[in-house]
Amino acid sequence: MGLLKMIFGNTRKPQGRLGKMMTKSMNGYSHAKMAEWGMQYLQGIQPSSVCDLGCGGGANVKRLLERYPQAAVTGMDYSEVSVAMTKDLNAQAIAQGRCRVILGDVSNITLPAVSVDLATAFETVYFWPGLEKCFREVYRALKPGGHFLIVNEADGEDGTNEKWEKIIEMKIYTRAEISDALQKAGFTEIRTYHHDKKSYIAVLAGKNG
Repeated sequence: MGLLKMIFGNTRKPQGRLGKMMTKSMNGYSHAKMAEWGMQYLQGIQPSSVCDLGCGGGANVKRLLERYPQAAVTGMDYSEVSVAMTKDLNAQAIAQGRCRVILGDVSNITLPAVSVDLATAFETVYFWPGLEKCFREVYRALKPGGHFLIVNEADGEDGTNEKWEKIIEMKIYTRAEISDALQKAGFTEIRTYHHDKKSYIAVLAGKNG
């Protein structure tokens, strides 16, 4: 358990050499498949400004830049290791002025109010310090008519919650728990999705115009 805690504990906030290894793994095949699955629910949404919260290794920032070639994309993470890797992976877009990567905390998002059309959070809300508080911060940053997409690999329904919550300082939420916190934070038009074979979940919420 001690070794597992040391390795997987870096999932929460990658630091040092282990953190760099963990951040690279966040850009790997399994996370890519989950992200691609979740992004299908963005069909019809055409933002001009996007923020990926808890951007990890930066692969989803890259996907968002490719998906929305006319949009400006911001990646935000509170891990310096993650910020550095995201900058490296998206250096060209940063040089072109299409992307920026910032060090920040979701409980106190430094983005201006009503400045983002689309916010995303892939495999990260497990670690957020209070869903409703953080969701209110996302709501504040979104423009009227904006959307917030959450995609998780774990659905909180397969009986493995307690195991991973002991190994990693995290909380695995069900779709119902996420939806409830979103509603309390002011979001509307909340839709939830579940993969037909895996434990992937996606929740898409809107901010009234």
